[in-house]
Amino acid sequence: MFRDVAFGQYYPTGSPVHKLDPRTKLLLTVLFVITIFFIKSYFGFMLTLVVLLAIVIVSRLPIVSVLKSVRGILLIVLISAAINLFVIKDGEVLAHWKIFTITKNGVHTAIKLALRLVLVISGASLLPLTTTPVELADGLEKLMIPLKIIKVPVRDIAMIMSIALRFVPTLFEETQKIMNAQKARGAAIDHGNIFKRIGAMMPVLIPLFVNSFRRADELSFAMDARCYNATDRRTKMKRLKFGWGDAVAALFLLSYTVVILLDRYYFKTVGIDIDLMIFGELL
Repeated sequence: MFRDVAFGQYYPTGSPVHKLDPRTKLLLTVLFVITIFFIKSYFGFMLTLVVLLAIVIVSRLPIVSVLKSVRGILLIVLISAAINLFVIKDGEVLAHWKIFTITKNGVHTAIKLALRLVLVISGASLLPLTTTPVELADGLEKLMIPLKIIKVPVRDIAMIMSIALRFVPTLFEETQKIMNAQKARGAAIDHGNIFKRIGAMMPVLIPLFVNSFRRADELSFAMDARCYNATDRRTKMKRLKFGWGDAVAALFLLSYTVVILLDRYYFKTVGIDIDLMIFGELL
């Protein structure tokens, strides 16, 4: 169950994407996710898929590691698509049975919603896969420097995020071990209706919380023993700096964003042609 979760896991390959400045990757990931919500036509979804595959290839990541992140939200995607499929009543009716009505607009909306969710999660998963938790914390800290003006504890927030990302895979692994131990004792965690499964998870959650608090306590003692404090006097072994690769990556993502916006607001005929080609008519 949890062994296939890719969130928070770093996959080192030494690719050009891995070597980018973490600030660049943070900003471009936010831009990529926001741009996906501006897609209106199937042409935009196809272009986004091509861009995503290009990034995966340049990153030298196995496609399976990216698909694992989608697997975790597959049920949410299906439920959301089904709701839109039956709730939207506009357009030509394709099927009707009692209180359920399926229209062409409902089909298109459900498909586009599913594609949007899958692309958003897949794109966001590339950030932790190509960036270590320490690099993410350093990049976030640098981006939040302006908040110091209003006395926001930027270094503390960055450290909390770094520790959280570091222990996400550990908690997933520990959860899997506890579940296997409970199954060995006869616990029916994967059987029965949803209420029985929720009740069966209590023997898993209690030791998980106990172990989490124990780890947090040990970590706090270790940091205190080393006189750690998040002050401005602390120095860093690796200083962040932008390079030519960051400029190329920014230009690439900005070009993609411009094309999506042009397709949505100006060159609508491009998206219309693709929609007509795939479904035979415009939404």
